[in-house]
Amino acid sequence: MKLAVTSQGQELSSSVDPRFGRAKYFILVDTETGEFSATDNSQNLNAAQGAGIQAGKNVVDLGAKAVVTGHVGPKAFATLQAGSIAIYAGASGTVADAVEQFKAGKLKQSNGADVEGRWV
Repeated sequence: MKLAVTSQGQELSSSVDPRFGRAKYFILVDTETGEFSATDNSQNLNAAQGAGIQAGKNVVDLGAKAVVTGHVGPKAFATLQAGSIAIYAGASGTVADAVEQFKAGKLKQSNGADVEGRWV
């Protein structure tokens, strides 16, 4: 499965970025092979508005089936749901830690946003 993890850097050893829409990077991880790639999200990092929506569209375009992040706002949540992307909030530690938490079933699928819109 292709899993998009919000990240503050470009490696599996990077910290999970607690913000979805304004995450610095998305690390796309194939949970079966362990292969990964980093996608820059800087265009949304300082966006005045719409960061969650655009980031959600980017994740859909990456072909991810699920997102692992710290928090997700209402517009990003709606965009990801519309793209049939499962959302797992509450991740922490490194990207590698978050992938292991996901694979071990320690993260629960979100059924709604857990922060207000424009959370910075």
